[in-house]
Amino acid sequence: MNQNRKSKIKNQKLAILISGNGSNLQAILDACAAGELPAQVIAVVSNKADAYGLERARRANVPSIVKSKPKEQDRRAYDAELAELVAAYQPDWVVLAGWMRVLSSAFLDRFPNRVVNLHPALPDTFPGTHAIQRAFDAYQRGAIKHTGVMAHLVPDEGVDAGPVLAQEIVPIQPDDTLDALEARIHAVEHRLLVHTLKNLFD
Repeated sequence: MNQNRKSKIKNQKLAILISGNGSNLQAILDACAAGELPAQVIAVVSNKADAYGLERARRANVPSIVKSKPKEQDRRAYDAELAELVAAYQPDWVVLAGWMRVLSSAFLDRFPNRVVNLHPALPDTFPGTHAIQRAFDAYQRGAIKHTGVMAHLVPDEGVDAGPVLAQEIVPIQPDDTLDALEARIHAVEHRLLVHTLKNLFD
């Protein structure tokens, strides 16, 4: 791509939803700061007040918002409020980077074909939580030889099941510990997420 075309690409506005450490958020922030990703993180929302990703957002001077769900609140009512909060920032894309809640149509319908999720497993394998642990256990049983990472759109309430945007196999080594496998998967996640977003913007 020549420099003239590059300068004409509008910076995409990203709202990032997190629940924990936020290392994938950091990968996006770093790629934006380096000019590798023509985007700006305009808000980071967490459903957990103690999520370290909120600190990462603050250090990058990005608005960081805690939106916890009270136990008594209806899931769809919470999602509708979350959608209002996120929509106020007028994002081009909503990125689920370690967001640990399944979003209902009360949220997703506000951002059709604009919600991207990252999942530490290949398509149709280990949907939901603890995917890396479950893949590691399956390898120990001899059921699989590798796992992977995928990025996908979130059109509906299916768990880790939307149209796949990118995927990458991550081999599991005979002498791997769970920590070693997690570290290798996270490294792939960071690269794949930035690459996927770049392709979406193009």
